[in-house]
Amino acid sequence: MEFNFKAIALSYKTASLETREEVALNESQIRNLLAKISEIIGISEALVISTCNRTEIYYSSEQDKSEELVKLMGIVKGMMHISSYLPYFEVINNPQEAVKRLFRVSVGLESQVIGDLQIINQVKNAYQYTADANLAGAFLHRLLHTIFFTNKRIVQETMFRTGAASVSYATVEMIEELAAQLADPKVLVIGLGEIGSDVARNFQNTSIEKIFLMNRTAQKAEDLAKELGYQAIPMEQAHQSIQEADFIVCAVQRNEPFITKELVAQMNILSFKYFFDLSVPRSIEPEIEQVNGALLYNIDMINNRLDETLQRRKEAIPQVEAIVNQSIHEFENWTKEMIVSPVIQKLKNLLEQIRQEELGRYVKQLDAEEVEKIDRITKSMMQKIIKMPVLQLKAACKRGEAESLAEVLSDLFDLEKQAEATRAI
Repeated sequence: MEFNFKAIALSYKTASLETREEVALNESQIRNLLAKISEIIGISEALVISTCNRTEIYYSSEQDKSEELVKLMGIVKGMMHISSYLPYFEVINNPQEAVKRLFRVSVGLESQVIGDLQIINQVKNAYQYTADANLAGAFLHRLLHTIFFTNKRIVQETMFRTGAASVSYATVEMIEELAAQLADPKVLVIGLGEIGSDVARNFQNTSIEKIFLMNRTAQKAEDLAKELGYQAIPMEQAHQSIQEADFIVCAVQRNEPFITKELVAQMNILSFKYFFDLSVPRSIEPEIEQVNGALLYNIDMINNRLDETLQRRKEAIPQVEAIVNQSIHEFENWTKEMIVSPVIQKLKNLLEQIRQEELGRYVKQLDAEEVEKIDRITKSMMQKIIKMPVLQLKAACKRGEAESLAEVLSDLFDLEKQAEATRAI
């Protein structure tokens, strides 16, 4: 690959969650970093991806700019000792490896949860920030659109992106399926630790609107509800809220069950009420299913669903990698052709200039109809003359001989001198 494409990458494979949190960038910080990359370092193409599992910068430069980029991150984050984080970053200066890395990250092959559904949208957002900062040139535009097309093929042709692959996502997916038969489903999430909060956030991607949050620390429920546009309910109203909800997700950490058979038996369940116990130890008594209309899903049932999903995704990996490798090969062919495109354009300009000059000698002696005919004939001749050199150049690209053939053509037609003469005019 002829382009100087590079990357620096910190991910869950090289750094702990605490370290990843320290260097993670929000949208405002990413936009600020891109502006500084352009202004201070002078890089013309750059892409910044930052999620809970990774912070990575892809850029085009002849020199390794990894240390400067990490220092700029420190300025944006207000971190005085950002250099101490350098060992956590993987430096990728090989263009082929950097391209391959971005492909694999974008389609979910490098995700902590294989086949992650969210990563492609995060890459699309990163691309938007780059475009807004005018840091996406022809190379990066083509690369990302190729990646997006590749991801579409993976979704359509493989089982790699089907089904949930986390407990929180699987829970929401199951609730969404069950709620399809209800006119106005109500969901109550009790306990907003890591899993409970993830469940709440995953409902953002569904059509279910009535989500209620409850937590032992009321402020945490209020803050998350405000962030997500939900409603917080005090813990004191648990009995009434469970009575009113169609789906109850319980992720409370305690030694004794929070929801008991006795509590559920007191409720007037008219049709069905679905309980999801995501706690270990369990926070819902298994005996609640003895109450008519009460249905319980525990963590083992959800994990069984996850195991099936992950197995399908793992089985699809060879097919996904084949699609990615094919796309990378096609992209590399394009980058090689980009090397000779200036030579092709100069040759076309030279032939067009000759054609126009020759037409100019005789046009005064011809009527309008004759001029039109000759114009069509000479254009057709020029296209046929240029066709073979173009095909030969593209074939030479695939053989890795494009540069030598381009030099021969340039010398043969004196293209550099002709281009300078044209600019002078």
